[in-house]
Amino acid sequence: MKSSETKFWVKKAQRHDKDAFTELMQFYMKDMYRTAIAILMNEEDAADALQDTILTCWEKLYTLKKPEFFKTWMTRILINHCYDIRRDNAVYENMESYEEPSKCDEYNLELKEAYASMDERYRLPMELYYSQGFKIREIAEMLSIPQNTVKTRLSRGRKQLEEYYRDC
Repeated sequence: MKSSETKFWVKKAQRHDKDAFTELMQFYMKDMYRTAIAILMNEEDAADALQDTILTCWEKLYTLKKPEFFKTWMTRILINHCYDIRRDNAVYENMESYEEPSKCDEYNLELKEAYASMDERYRLPMELYYSQGFKIREIAEMLSIPQNTVKTRLSRGRKQLEEYYRDC
């Protein structure tokens, strides 16, 4: 979706047009799912994070000042919900006990396994940069870290993926 299209749909949604909001969510659903899986590594938790994100976006859409930054804004909300879910789950289970999803989904299973082998601080920037096409500056804003840190994490993430595929 082009920036001008996004701006159009966001402005309509801000006027409480449910169809426009649904259109936005459907367009970005695959990107949101991939981000949630990259953080949570669990389909059920990812679905919960998506639901919470959609609800929060609908309730807080009026706070978005620049419609062209909708995707960045929405992704930041999603990341926060994912971290909330992980924090809640940490009380009940060890992080290493996450199970692989039982059913096969559209997401590349081999890449999902490779991501699972990576440290999360590298996995999330890799997903945002390579799969979703965010710029380094946008990722730095979303994660509240310096741009050079994003570059370093991307570099180290590529090295971890290289080691993973070399060992396979």
